Amino acid sequence: MKTDIVLAGVGGQGILSIANVIGLAALKENLYLKQAEVHGMSQRGGDVQSNLRISDTPISSDLIPFGGADLIVSLEPMEALRYLPYLSETGWIVTNTNPFVNIPNYPEMEKVMTELAKVDNLVAFDMDKVAKEIGSPRSSNMVLLGAASPFLGLPKEIIEEGISGFFASKGEKITDLNLKSFEAGRIEAEKFIKGKAFNV
Repeated sequence: MKTDIVLAGVGGQGILSIANVIGLAALKENLYLKQAEVHGMSQRGGDVQSNLRISDTPISSDLIPFGGADLIVSLEPMEALRYLPYLSETGWIVTNTNPFVNIPNYPEMEKVMTELAKVDNLVAFDMDKVAKEIGSPRSSNMVLLGAASPFLGLPKEIIEEGISGFFASKGEKITDLNLKSFEAGRIEAEKFIKGKAFNV
């Protein structure tokens, strides 16, 4: 078992929280884990990116080579596009379609989504909208984790345990909202996997 993941987004969106939850789940499964992070300026909306490698055998490097990622997981569509060169031929992109417009020359969303749609294995929907519908606008990162969960190679229940452990200090209500967000994201991803939906 081996899963190489590029996590991408904008500072303050909760990308590194996703990495922490996946890390907790991988450790519960007694898997090897390596992580490399690049932090942007969160207060200025800088990009945040993390390489996360999970395996049942020892991992020599914490960096994912070009064409080596099984999964690009992004809370921002342009950031998903930025890391496209890392995606393997059979890899999946799981991305939010709601842009975080943090630069004056942000490209037209239609162009961004047209490029992303060229990837055969794509899960793309408005994760912010799903989080708001649940009543937890700040948990779109857990919607993203839920959407990515079918491709992680980790049992759903173990990821949920990771979420519960990560948010335990925030209280039961916050934990439950994040678990609901995770489940909602997973349900949306399953629609794409079955070829029943494509929502931009």
